[in-house]
Amino acid sequence: MHVPADGLPEQVTIYEVGARDGLQNERTVVPVEVKAEFLDRLAGAGLGVLEATSFVHPKWVPQLADAADLLERLERRSDVDYPVLVPNERGLDRALDAGVQHIAIFASATETFARKNLNRTLDEQFAMFEPVVKRARGEGLRVRAYVSMAFGDPWEGAVAPAQVAAVGRRLVDMGCWQFSLGDTIGTGTPGHAEAVIDACVAAGLGVDVLAVHFHDTYGQALANTLAALRRGVTTVDASAGGLGGCPYAESATGNLATEDLVWMLDGLGIAHGANLDKLVETSTWMAEQLGRPSPSRVVRALAG
Repeated sequence: MHVPADGLPEQVTIYEVGARDGLQNERTVVPVEVKAEFLDRLAGAGLGVLEATSFVHPKWVPQLADAADLLERLERRSDVDYPVLVPNERGLDRALDAGVQHIAIFASATETFARKNLNRTLDEQFAMFEPVVKRARGEGLRVRAYVSMAFGDPWEGAVAPAQVAAVGRRLVDMGCWQFSLGDTIGTGTPGHAEAVIDACVAAGLGVDVLAVHFHDTYGQALANTLAALRRGVTTVDASAGGLGGCPYAESATGNLATEDLVWMLDGLGIAHGANLDKLVETSTWMAEQLGRPSPSRVVRALAG
């Protein structure tokens, strides 16, 4: 049944990260032609934003060493946005060469993760991002920012919402059009999600620049997403079939499954543009390529 609830948006943008965040931690390299077909199937399922890959150095994420080849093979659709993640200016150079129109950078909300992931202090990371954002904007690209460890850090524990908001404020002031609050290790709960969003709003950031990126490590991703929607957030990151994790944080397990999100949105009568049957078909196909069942509950229920 479609039963709308009060206080929720009429429409949500699904920011699909399966091809990048979903696959980046796979130990066996997925053939580039499989990745290209995966993206084409996701576009055919009605998703309008597909994060395609990352121009990170192959040493750090071998799975994405084929980024340029993938984008060259990809039959891009005019009604689909294909952002890519770039870690630095060299990554931006490669993205520009590939004709990318939308990039994302990856920041940290905590000191320890900034050092481990970026080899920078929390403050130094902004100096690394600034020339990337400035050049990208000058080239007419949109720049999104991820803020990882926004709810908890495996080394530092709980993260103060005001600290997350301060990082987001600096990224938006730098020129990022949107920043995604990442629950990298999946420890957030609904009240915590509301507190982080409220802190961002208190820092002068409107909910229109916020997105949420929840991992389902403790089974809280959908509950946290609903809490974010009630606070006015309208962009939700999700990964087809629940694929994904973080190669720099061992406790980070799968992302919120796109199919599980779509089932909830459909039940609430919230528009999103995706076709659930085609998504399930795509994730079932991808699970076969990876040689294991999809962790998505909806995929298991409908494909079983």
